[in-house]
Amino acid sequence: MRDVMVIGAGLSGLVAAIRLRQAGLSVALVHKGRGGLQLGQGTVDVLGYRPQRVARPLDELDEFLADQHRASDIPHPYAHTGADAIREGVRYLAELVGEDYLVGDAEVNVALPTAVGALRPTAYYPPSMADGVISLDPAKPGALTAGSAVVVVGIREFKDFTPELIAGNLALNDLPGGGRLEARADWVSFPARDGEVDSTGLNIARALDDPARRGALVDQLKALVRPGETIALPAVLGHEDPAAFADLRAQVGSPMFEIPVPPPGVPGMRLNDRLTRIAKEARVEVFLGSNVLGADSAGGVLQAGVVGTTGHDTHLKARAFLLAAGGFESGTLELDSYQKVSETILGLPLAIPAGELIHDTWAGQQPLFSVGVATNDDMVVVDPATNKPVYSNLYAAGGVLAGAQRWDEKSGEGIAVASAVRAADAIISNLAGGQR
Repeated sequence: MRDVMVIGAGLSGLVAAIRLRQAGLSVALVHKGRGGLQLGQGTVDVLGYRPQRVARPLDELDEFLADQHRASDIPHPYAHTGADAIREGVRYLAELVGEDYLVGDAEVNVALPTAVGALRPTAYYPPSMADGVISLDPAKPGALTAGSAVVVVGIREFKDFTPELIAGNLALNDLPGGGRLEARADWVSFPARDGEVDSTGLNIARALDDPARRGALVDQLKALVRPGETIALPAVLGHEDPAAFADLRAQVGSPMFEIPVPPPGVPGMRLNDRLTRIAKEARVEVFLGSNVLGADSAGGVLQAGVVGTTGHDTHLKARAFLLAAGGFESGTLELDSYQKVSETILGLPLAIPAGELIHDTWAGQQPLFSVGVATNDDMVVVDPATNKPVYSNLYAAGGVLAGAQRWDEKSGEGIAVASAVRAADAIISNLAGGQR
């Protein structure tokens, strides 16, 4: 029997599994596919909008939660975790992966240019995006300020990045501190493989992991950049080599930053691979490509997860279980043609807002996305009708939690890491027989 079975290998599942293992518990991490990190931008959003842009997410958390409480009877995940768990979750993640992967401050957001030339708030970001930071804090100037000159450079063989669109929109944006950027567009050619006319971002990134291939890109960038300009490129500057970007920047000799592109995104893959390596080095027992089909239970306690394995089902016994398998994007939550939402792994009751789940206001929030699993403050799954635990040893974290509009709020990674550390710490305490 393991101490803990973690279901799902996205950000919350990986962070919780590593934290549990570092506490000395035996951990089985079961997942059917690669986690959702590669769908992200490699950044950590804590709270970006409420709905106006947020500069100091933790200072504004109480007002945000008060607004949420007035608007919905489903508590937001941050109402359970609180600010301390957000701080601890983000700190823990940043220390785990190191400054080669994440830099920033949970207390203060910055704005980063996007692939359509907008400015998106976030708290932590890869160091390869640091030269593109625009400050939201008047006391801390960012790398780009009013009048800064940016050349947005596309790679002709990479189709998901249009420098004219990005540069045009960047030049039209009023910066938070006033003024605008000067931006222009340019192009280079860098096929991932000889003669290739259509290269994926991942293949270009892998090509740039090879120091011998970087010179061809460096020569073109040095030829086009003007004095005083900062170069913006798609986020494909190296995959497995964390020093690839720094080497490219040093060889070009100009400030340079990456702009995330539509998923799958290389910065998210870098973070996913880094956390997966840490989990394996910590001897988390990983069951890759395995569906959890259900569970055995008795007396209000989960006893085993039923895992689909070749030839037969495996009943994986554990003392505690953490559901961190994501929401609609992973298939953990499912909407049928009768507008009924279900949780597909354990058949858990869900917190569902009253009224229509989907409406035709395309730019507004959709109530459907706040559907999810309800928990108490220890992240133990509860029945929303009674507020009592469904199973005394079942916890939940991440995208399956009810009450958030993650895409609108820009809060997905903050919720993932805060709920992961809160759940992991509760499991550690409870398995040790302690009281929280």
